[in-house]
Amino acid sequence: MDKRVDDHAHQAPTPAAPMSHEDIRSILFGIMLAMFLAALDQTIVATAMPTIGRELGDVTHLSWIVTSYLLASTAVTPLYGKLADIHGRRVVLLSGIVVFVIGSAACALAPSLWVLVLARFVQGLGGGGLIALAQTIIADMVPPKERGRYQVYIATVFMTSSLLGPVLGGVIAEALHWSVIFWINLPMGLAAYWMTSSALKRLPRHERPHKLDVLGATLITAATMTLLLALSWGGTHYPWMSAPIGGLIALSLLLWLGFAWRLRTADEPLIPLDILANPVVRMGTIAAGFGMGTFIGLTIYLPVYFETVAGLSATYSGLGLLPLTCGTVLGATSSGQAMTRLTHYRRVPVAGLSVALLGMALLTIYAGTMPLAPFCLLLGVVSLGLGTMLPVATVSIQNAVLPHQLGTATGTANFFRQIGGALIVAVFGAIVLGGIGATGSGASHETLKLGVVDRETMVRLFQYVFGASFVGFACALFFLLRMEERPLRGRAVEAAKTIAGD
Repeated sequence: MDKRVDDHAHQAPTPAAPMSHEDIRSILFGIMLAMFLAALDQTIVATAMPTIGRELGDVTHLSWIVTSYLLASTAVTPLYGKLADIHGRRVVLLSGIVVFVIGSAACALAPSLWVLVLARFVQGLGGGGLIALAQTIIADMVPPKERGRYQVYIATVFMTSSLLGPVLGGVIAEALHWSVIFWINLPMGLAAYWMTSSALKRLPRHERPHKLDVLGATLITAATMTLLLALSWGGTHYPWMSAPIGGLIALSLLLWLGFAWRLRTADEPLIPLDILANPVVRMGTIAAGFGMGTFIGLTIYLPVYFETVAGLSATYSGLGLLPLTCGTVLGATSSGQAMTRLTHYRRVPVAGLSVALLGMALLTIYAGTMPLAPFCLLLGVVSLGLGTMLPVATVSIQNAVLPHQLGTATGTANFFRQIGGALIVAVFGAIVLGGIGATGSGASHETLKLGVVDRETMVRLFQYVFGASFVGFACALFFLLRMEERPLRGRAVEAAKTIAGD
């Protein structure tokens, strides 16, 4: 047995008594509301942006409203996980809610676009860790064997925010005032704070004395921001081969190399090397990164397909995403339930991703010729298959680490999933915008309308997009097959014993 792991096992605090379903449910409602805050704010702003640009007198830099939030929320995700392992879940989650609410109030009061962009950055600093912390808290309450069934709540939050966000954003901006989309975060944030503040005191405690690697946190934050800036601007504001994009990518690579050096030399690195070296964490994170990244890319570019190829209006193109979002929740639900009963739980997502690959192949071959109804049906099949992977990847990663590493491991996995999503969205953007000759002209997927580009060209480009999606799902399946299928612990008290035995 590894002496270091054995020492960790003996030093880990004694787990609290198992929580009742009522205790779990009372905490779950609060953290779901906190998650909903972060997830909704990523979708509700998009449809209100034209109105915001007109009223603040700046439509040229509107994309920064989204970019600033994305930069901040992605960069701080691994930091939240580490802080939760040091100081406990409750204080870190409540701090995140407070920062998010302060940022929301600043957004609502912003007198100019650039003040709004700065406020959105603050908002992202608060919202970035809420989702990873929610998953960590569920892991604290529920042993891995039972955890899959609770992952459906997370999927439901994302589906609800994906459906409600664009509709609410447009309605509020037109009927009321754009600032209301930020003001509504205040009562919801206060409710989330009130519901979780006392409930989280009943959580089992796993935090241990740690040092925060400030230099490592600075390096990974700067590396992430420069990479995301390159991915956001490449092909839209600047050509991919331009000096600004090349400079950002080179700077990001240099910072990532610096972070890698820091991981090997720090006494206690931001992300412990044993977590990065863990084969389950590594393969599960890569598999989920490809799967979720491809899913995010499809949710962004499918409305363009519906408008430019299928000829739907903007409203109905959004409704066309329903099969994609609902199927994911159904797949996650079925897979999560199966994990509580099956020994070989990995077989469910393997079968699901195989079906998703078949559906994606048919969409690739028949893009532009398939009627809308079977097209949407196939989308539902694809998302159903993808959804089966999500709880398995998350629970497997959490099952493979010690209780006091749950926050760091979960935050790290979510961080690399977001990076994967940004990379794949950039690939899809390069295919579509590059294919119509709009690279570097300031165009984006929102500017593509039927009549600007001929239908045949869009059909051909989306065959490439769907083909790239097929490759993304194939990679997810490949790395899922390489992920070790370890027995799921049925009781939280078995944590250190099981992992140390590995």
